Amino acid sequence: MTRAVGVRTIFEMCSSKNPEGYSEDGFMKLVLIRTTINGRQYDLEVRPNMTLLDLLRDELGLPGTKRGCEVGECGACTVLMNGQAVNSCLVLAPQIDNEEILTVEGLAEGEKLHPLQESFLDHDAVHCGFCTPGMLMSAKDLLDHAPDPSENEIRTAISGNLCRCTGYQQIVDAIKEVEGEKRKT
Repeated sequence: MTRAVGVRTIFEMCSSKNPEGYSEDGFMKLVLIRTTINGRQYDLEVRPNMTLLDLLRDELGLPGTKRGCEVGECGACTVLMNGQAVNSCLVLAPQIDNEEILTVEGLAEGEKLHPLQESFLDHDAVHCGFCTPGMLMSAKDLLDHAPDPSENEIRTAISGNLCRCTGYQQIVDAIKEVEGEKRKT
């Protein structure tokens, strides 16, 4: 059996005294990253296998980003990375080096809620609240990139976010109202 030069088996990596990517004591080497989260710059040392979700919730104390399915299906962990909605459970923390992250905690300006947050409250689009942060971030991505989305575009934009309480109509109405207010200004 032939093998490509430079390719090592798992057995070879694990049985060597100091496998690649591991320190002398057998622990994974930390990766230094610089990132901006909610307008604040951070210099962090993270494990190479740590997800952005784990970094936000467990290391930085930002619990608004919810831990749901952890496989990118439910949208509860949606945040904006450079203005684009991403599932933070699928992004590794080292991937956010030199990137800008916005979480639901960064939407409000001080005590003043973001117009999307106000509209969700006004339209009773917040029931149990578990999906709300991800819905808000997906809606922000949509409204930042589509000046006048149709109801179908709104539904498509939030289709990666699962909600078991509202039936989605209140959420769609809340997003439509903010979009309408943007056109008035």
